[in-house]
Amino acid sequence: MSVTPRQLIKWKQQGKSIIALTAWDYSFAQVLDEAGVDIILVGDSLAMVALGYSTTLPVTLDQMIYHADAVSRAVNRALVVCDLPFLSYQESLTKAINSAGRVLKETQAGAIKIEGGYPRVIEIVAELTTMGIPVMGHVGLTPQSVRLLGYKQQGKTIDEADRILDEAIALSQAGVFAIILEHIPSELAATITARLPIPTIGIGAGTKCDGQILVTADLLGLSQTIPPFAKSYVNLRQILKNAVQEFTDEVLNYQFPQD
Repeated sequence: MSVTPRQLIKWKQQGKSIIALTAWDYSFAQVLDEAGVDIILVGDSLAMVALGYSTTLPVTLDQMIYHADAVSRAVNRALVVCDLPFLSYQESLTKAINSAGRVLKETQAGAIKIEGGYPRVIEIVAELTTMGIPVMGHVGLTPQSVRLLGYKQQGKTIDEADRILDEAIALSQAGVFAIILEHIPSELAATITARLPIPTIGIGAGTKCDGQILVTADLLGLSQTIPPFAKSYVNLRQILKNAVQEFTDEVLNYQFPQD
């Protein structure tokens, strides 16, 4: 059975943890889906892990759709969520509707994700959800605001914590089915999780969220550097390098192919 936004909310009520990871191509998405991941996010982090940019800002809507289409073709069970990239929704409500609509029309993704909780975003989310477009929220450290916020932990002061809590509540009221809490104090994440009727998905937000997400390149050890709150479960970068070097050695020594 495919995972749906309604199912995720039911799992929160049941106390079942939600597993989420990112993907940017068919092969990785297929593995994640077969492993039982509940949410596969086609995150704009692919700008950095797959396209080589230093931030998420340069990636375009066309590129996100291209990757979301490949990912969603591989998935049978998980809910595929696609990020709306920088300036694909902030400019106007009309542009936001068009961008979200393109994702759902041109890929098999089941939902979109939007960063931030300021008033314009709340208005956009409310309109999209009223139209029947499933939306995931994202507060705390929002990478599309890197030029303003940097990559440091958010919500450490009382004012910041109150703002993030208010944003999360407003997003929930506007109709998001789940919300990512990124790089905020665990106490704040616990408070938000307790206050919201929808699931919270943490990344660098402690253990009290309803689920957890990592960038798959970080989990697999493919990234050259990873955030302090992430974890690599295998050094796949070194494993791949060793395999390539072994192949190279065999070719240079006429050991491959074997006659």
